[in-house]
Amino acid sequence: MNILLIGSGGREHALAWKIAQSPLCSKLFCTPGNPGMAEHGTCVPIPVTDIDALVTFAQNNAIDLVIPGPETPLVLGLKNRLDEVGIVCFGPSQAAAQLEGSKGFMKDLCKKYNIPTAAYERFTDTDKALAYIEKQGAPIVIKADGLAAGKGVIVAQTVKEAQDAARDMLAGNSFGSSGSSVVIEEFLDGEEISYFALCDGENILPLTSAQDHKRAFDGDQGPNTGGMGAYSPAHLITSALEKTILDTIIKPTATAMKAEDTPFTGIFFAGLMVVDGIPKLLEYNVRFGDPECQTLMLRLESDLVEMLYACAKGDVTHITPRWSDDPSLCIVMAAKGYPGEYVKDTIIRNLDEAVDFPGAQVFHAGTILKNKLIVANGGRVLSICAKGKTVSEARTTAYAATAKIDWPESFYRHDIAWRALKG
Repeated sequence: MNILLIGSGGREHALAWKIAQSPLCSKLFCTPGNPGMAEHGTCVPIPVTDIDALVTFAQNNAIDLVIPGPETPLVLGLKNRLDEVGIVCFGPSQAAAQLEGSKGFMKDLCKKYNIPTAAYERFTDTDKALAYIEKQGAPIVIKADGLAAGKGVIVAQTVKEAQDAARDMLAGNSFGSSGSSVVIEEFLDGEEISYFALCDGENILPLTSAQDHKRAFDGDQGPNTGGMGAYSPAHLITSALEKTILDTIIKPTATAMKAEDTPFTGIFFAGLMVVDGIPKLLEYNVRFGDPECQTLMLRLESDLVEMLYACAKGDVTHITPRWSDDPSLCIVMAAKGYPGEYVKDTIIRNLDEAVDFPGAQVFHAGTILKNKLIVANGGRVLSICAKGKTVSEARTTAYAATAKIDWPESFYRHDIAWRALKG
């Protein structure tokens, strides 16, 4: 098959690395791609938001399967457009992509179909939102309704912090139109995990779990980010917990989406909070996570293309994914200042030493090639990953490889997988 992979981040580099290993892939195109992805396919400078150009490229290059990495093209209706011209796309329709595109849509679906989630209310009126926060007290969670690159969630520890966040979002100061409506929900005191499953519109194919690290700094301090590292599988996951997640959250969601006449095809990425052993849904993403995807691709032993194509064609019942028992871990190197204003156009040196480090795998995210040098051009810039017989072994390898990189303008967390290793 000729395959078009859309995106340019660490998630997409990990997908490109895995897709290129498939005997089903004869040619891989990446739009817009990055210097790391160029090793696995042909990079074409088309923005992920240019739906017309993406569809035209797919038509002109006899593309058999389109795999969107980020959520934005799906929310903009890419799958609908590709369906119209007969090109297979892995991912949900524009209507079904609301599951991520609108937090309010997701929460309302949960309420209607009794899917366990945090108690919440939706607001577009600032005064009503502020009064609700005053009444509920803190800690409390404020979420921009629309897409905010993984950063539209404020876990406020005080009423003032919550009210300031709601006021900024609804005024359009924080996340533009994405914050013109907000979801305010109860704070759940537990432990987060991520769970992944494919859905062909009706049937569920369970995949595996991971645990992300959303705060910028060690000890889960600092602002929320798109994710500073992850490991897989999550240490909390057991067969009993997995069954509960599937029976009370994932499968009911597939049933609900079909009942709403918006059947879901693609990947359910459920962000969950486990409170006293009971999982509750925090959010859905409709694509592989970043940096979770990097850890999943290291552990996946099956043919990724076969899995995604079967899902996109509407039948996952004959697919049985195989996973390595060895855990995997990912460290994100970010530009100083991220997730706020960050430094750009800084040179990354000694990257080859990390790439060649035994047992390590490096995925590019916010990099460009300039004058034959690898230059940082994004917030989250590199993912340094490894597998090991234990989480500790994987972590040791990944941090040793990270230490080889000479990039003074970077920072990264030093405690990835601390929950799995504490005690």
